[in-house]
Amino acid sequence: MRRIDRGTLTGTRLAQQTGFRQAHISNFLNKKRALSLEGLDRVLAAQELTIEQILPLELTAASAILENHEPTETVPVVSPSTAMNEPRLSPGAIIETIHVSASRLADNRARPSPKNIHWQRFVAVRADLQQAAAMEPMLAPGSIAVIDRHYNSLAPYRVQQPTLYAVRSGHVLLLRFVDFDQGCLILRPASTSTPAQLIQLAVDETPSDYLVGRVCLLFTEL
Repeated sequence: MRRIDRGTLTGTRLAQQTGFRQAHISNFLNKKRALSLEGLDRVLAAQELTIEQILPLELTAASAILENHEPTETVPVVSPSTAMNEPRLSPGAIIETIHVSASRLADNRARPSPKNIHWQRFVAVRADLQQAAAMEPMLAPGSIAVIDRHYNSLAPYRVQQPTLYAVRSGHVLLLRFVDFDQGCLILRPASTSTPAQLIQLAVDETPSDYLVGRVCLLFTEL
């Protein structure tokens, strides 16, 4: 924003006005990620601006970014509940968005279950303190995990390398390594201080009923 450049407004002050964390505002101002429409509305309202006042400038800036960088795709960041339960996302379910290399997303191999084959493929969630503690040092609080919801198989994605999954455990989404033995899913954390968890499958259930997807990308600085 030009008000930031002129020194009449600081990122800290804008964060206070909008209720966002300062890191979120900093990444937005430095064009490292986008805000949701609701988030943009909050920024505009805080600065008493209208969309007409900033639209030409933002379109020009966006065009310059696309010309100078590889193609990207927008991945929505959503709540764990939405990631588990919503096949297609409504605009109101999107908390924020991140831009990810289109080639990195396209390179992911899919193994969808019949139930998930028509689900919107890539979504992301932020790791909370409990998620981060269980998967330390892989995850830090606030890390973003991009989930490929078209990979619902226990087949190893890479030979001799554990696959990190987003797993449905009751009403909770867990990020864990997963094994299957004697009708039980074994959810294994990375941290030795967090115990493994068991999910007993019913007779008519399969592991894919609990595998929300494979964590295909992790971002620790967004």
